[in-house]
Amino acid sequence: MTPEAPAATLAPPAQPSTSASPTVRQVWTRSRGLLLALVILLVAAVAIAVVRSGAQHGSLDPRSADAAGSRAVAELLADQGVSTRVVTNLDQAGTAAGPDTTLLVARPDLLTDRQQDLLHSAYRNSGGRTVLVAPGTPSVGTLAPGVDADPTPSYDSTLSPACALPAARRAGTADTGGIRYSTDAPGADACYPSDGLPTLLRLPASEGDGDTVVLGAPDILQNEHLDQQGNASLALQLLGSRTHVVWYLPSLSDDSATDAGDRSFLDLVPSGWLWGTLQLFIAAVLAALWRARRLGPLVPERLPVAIRASETVEGRARLYRKSNARDRAAGALRSTTRTRLAPLVGVSPAQAHAPEALLPALSAQLHQEGQALHSLLFGPPPRDDAALIALADQLDALEREVRRP
Repeated sequence: MTPEAPAATLAPPAQPSTSASPTVRQVWTRSRGLLLALVILLVAAVAIAVVRSGAQHGSLDPRSADAAGSRAVAELLADQGVSTRVVTNLDQAGTAAGPDTTLLVARPDLLTDRQQDLLHSAYRNSGGRTVLVAPGTPSVGTLAPGVDADPTPSYDSTLSPACALPAARRAGTADTGGIRYSTDAPGADACYPSDGLPTLLRLPASEGDGDTVVLGAPDILQNEHLDQQGNASLALQLLGSRTHVVWYLPSLSDDSATDAGDRSFLDLVPSGWLWGTLQLFIAAVLAALWRARRLGPLVPERLPVAIRASETVEGRARLYRKSNARDRAAGALRSTTRTRLAPLVGVSPAQAHAPEALLPALSAQLHQEGQALHSLLFGPPPRDDAALIALADQLDALEREVRRP
């Protein structure tokens, strides 16, 4: 193989450069439909949020006259001389508990575990009444010890008392159907059963005259249901047994909701997340072991096809030209020429790339100056493609001259 093959492919006619990368205009044309859909979706979400925020003033809020509010109950209680005060933080609710007070907890499931413990400690032996509105599994076990929430709710909203509790017997049927409960607490009144499980419980306190009422549904307290069945009678009797009603609406702005106490960050992470993270870590380790490189002896493999030397030279030449690597191309041409010339002038292959060994032997055979040969075989890289082609021609001519008998 002569140096002419790569040299001939290093400087083909210039081809127009092409790019597969999309332009900014193309990207905008392709994505503007999706962006417009996202903007419309965002505007619609904001509009719906604004409309709903203006129409809903608070479920079970005694200051709200909306359908889900409880202003009507507060007004009826006021007519009977019972005052109603709204509180939104745990400290106010805890200090308000007393023998002449009914503490109503509107959304018990919004309370954290720590808030539930503190609230239960505050009203447990206060001598007053505590009404829990539709507490579920997250809160009923702490706020009403000995009570469990059944996972299957009542399918009937209007139920009959079927118990000896005076307030329930006087009220008659009421819309208490919701969460069903079971309890083994002694002396408990189980009312308004649905499929054998009550939806209203009254649990007497272990000490004093206080009690806790667990109500399975908020319907009897809401404005839209108050005039139906015996809802108003039952609500007034449950809330009007004391002279004051403290209406506790749990709020996310309450400082006690974010107070972690002495717990660390890991204590605040649910156990399910910790177990899930451990499982993901084990899965990642197993995947790494599965896909890891196996260490062992190298196994030679035969090439699936034979590639002609001319194609290899042409491909490498094109790569050199694409990256403007004239220095590497010239170095490859000079190195190959020196390797072929050394045996022809009696120089060992080990000394083929040493100027002090190769140049004197070439000068003696060709009767040329060593400086010209040094510049040709060991000189600097060419400045442009034309100089590279000229260098290839000169190296080819030098090799032919040495081979000439």
